[in-house]
Amino acid sequence: CIRTVTQPASLFMRVGTAPICAYGQAGCHVPSLADLFDRVIQQSSRMHGISSDLHSEFEQYFLPSKNLIGKRKCHTYGILTPDDKENAQRLGREQLTEVILRLLGAWGDPLSQLYRSMSQDQNQDFNHYSSNKALEISDMVHELRDGVSKMADKMKLLGVLGNTVGYISPEGLVPSSAISFYKRGELNSMDHHDLLYCFRRDSNKVKNYLRILKCTTLPGLDC
Repeated sequence: CIRTVTQPASLFMRVGTAPICAYGQAGCHVPSLADLFDRVIQQSSRMHGISSDLHSEFEQYFLPSKNLIGKRKCHTYGILTPDDKENAQRLGREQLTEVILRLLGAWGDPLSQLYRSMSQDQNQDFNHYSSNKALEISDMVHELRDGVSKMADKMKLLGVLGNTVGYISPEGLVPSSAISFYKRGELNSMDHHDLLYCFRRDSNKVKNYLRILKCTTLPGLDC
């Protein structure tokens, strides 16, 4: 059959041959909550894999020759996160969802700056490749946060998440001193290393927290 699309193209996501619609337009498949969980978990796993590869490649390229040791004080230190599975499971769904959204939201500007800095760096042998990867994970962070927000909206509609989970302004994500550090304009190789190290750590947290959130919300589904 022929379906007439009157909504903007951004409302539709193609999965296989079936059109998936964000708001349930006629002729579209409305994804279940399990579907939405699977998508964000797959995206988070891929994002963490890319960040881990980029961090490892950076260390192999720079550490042997420069003995580069980063500060490793991550700008997201102000976001309280559970340190293991048991503590994450003890958090309510609202709190765990907020932690995930805060972590993702805190990385938008730093990753954009990392990409710009790497693309301008003189170490072209490494940074031509790495800047493309940095851009990819920067885009993925925004896409994943949008996906988690849509998933949270679905959870609210189904009554499994309270309405207290909502939009968080960038100023509410991390301390202002950390934000100003990454807005100062110039990053060196040590800053690159610290950002990659911290993002690898935080992307792993997001991946694990999403899996735990799925299991506490939809018990019995691959848990």
